[in-house]
Amino acid sequence: MSTEPAVSSSDEERLAQLGYKQELHRRLSGFSNFAVSFSIISILAGAITSYVIAMNAGGPFAITIGWLLVGIMVTLVSLAMAEVCSAYPTAGALYWWAAALAKRNKAAWAWFIGWFNFLGEVAVTAAIDFGAAITTSAFLSLTFDMEVTPGRTFLIFLVVIVAHGLLNTFGVNLVRLLSDVSAWWHLIGVVVVVVLLAVIPDQHKPISEVFFEVRNATGFGFTGATVYAVLIGLLMAQYTYTGYDASAHVAEETHDAANAAPRGIVMSVVVSVIAGFVLLFAITWSIQDYDAEAATSLGLPPAQIFIDAAGHDTGTFLLFICMVAQWFCGMASVTANSRMSYAFARDGALPGSRLWKQVNPRTGTPTNSIWLCVTISTILVLPSLWNTTAYAAATSIAVIGLYIAYVGPVFLRRRRADFQAGPWNLGRWSAPVGWISIAWVAFICVLFVLPTAGPITAGNFNYTVVAVAVVVGGATIWWFAGARRWFTGPRSNLLEKAAHGEQTMPTAND
Repeated sequence: MSTEPAVSSSDEERLAQLGYKQELHRRLSGFSNFAVSFSIISILAGAITSYVIAMNAGGPFAITIGWLLVGIMVTLVSLAMAEVCSAYPTAGALYWWAAALAKRNKAAWAWFIGWFNFLGEVAVTAAIDFGAAITTSAFLSLTFDMEVTPGRTFLIFLVVIVAHGLLNTFGVNLVRLLSDVSAWWHLIGVVVVVVLLAVIPDQHKPISEVFFEVRNATGFGFTGATVYAVLIGLLMAQYTYTGYDASAHVAEETHDAANAAPRGIVMSVVVSVIAGFVLLFAITWSIQDYDAEAATSLGLPPAQIFIDAAGHDTGTFLLFICMVAQWFCGMASVTANSRMSYAFARDGALPGSRLWKQVNPRTGTPTNSIWLCVTISTILVLPSLWNTTAYAAATSIAVIGLYIAYVGPVFLRRRRADFQAGPWNLGRWSAPVGWISIAWVAFICVLFVLPTAGPITAGNFNYTVVAVAVVVGGATIWWFAGARRWFTGPRSNLLEKAAHGEQTMPTAND
């Protein structure tokens, strides 16, 4: 078999080989590509807002050791994904790869991987911006003595997600600038938080407890409940490590995409594993009163830890660093979400695809797709007004939807002996990395639909399984009811453009 990559003299020509005319503006550097994924992973967002999940389920052991365990497995997943991305650097990414790699039923593979990707992207956007709203509520409570309520948190969420929709509407240049700023804000912010939490507190939690103390506040008391709690607590880390497929979704806007996009995928994860571990160690090391901080009225335990360890003013400043990082994170998530939706609509897979595939000629952004994602994410957060586990459910939905989409193409790649690798590839390590990644994702997909709190009631029910079932069931019914007769998988837009008298090959001005 040939392992030589297809040769092209430019990103635009390679995109044409994959069947598409350059429409989006290609203005992202390799660093900007990395910054988009790193901003969505956002250790100052996911690890802070979901800290309470591991704090109650597994405790410090799940927070620190669990972070490293999950980080190692996610690094393998990112490596396997990156290899496929290098061969097919297109905005369609995961579902496009599935169609290209499937030996049979290409359209069906693309359809279902695409819908899992769409579900995960919408859910992770919802979870990120809802987490940002939780952090902003805590900040406003500390600075203006605002009472934190579900209704006020939801209103703040609306402001946050609409702002992110508007920022993305203004064009890729603004997104590039803010993504670059975001990457540095995260890295410098982690250093500031860690240094202040190491120096200021008069006392710290014993190191042995930071790594090995186990807590179970899930409400489950059956034999083995402590182990179960630790496993449930892994959701904190697994949720944080989501969104790095963004580097693939913005490949059509990135220079040297066949190398820069896979590097962006992998490096965003590796840097997050290292920086996130240092951050989580510092926060857990600074816990002064575990039970009181876990049950804080601020609704965000790390905020209370900051205040108790560093004082009101310094603690509020640390929370401000996290809050800004989370706003950056949500903006990048809307970027990736809208690009995936645009590409899926470009191939006719979304209801109203003709509307969602439109690109604003002035800004070079898929404006309609941006607001579609904002709207659906808002709907997904609505249960937060009455369901106390809505945030955990949104994180679970994001993890399951995204990770099935992540390893679906990896599984198909493992079944293709004739796979032609791109310039960035794993060589002889491809098979073990790929199969371990697939096994890990199968494990977490079962784990994160299980109950997270007991005794199980309507108020704490994990509705992850319901949301996933609705999307999978809807996609399945739609497929057999009609989509299988007209959805053919990724569609080349070159003929469509030519039919309208447009250039189909890149020029110096594209």
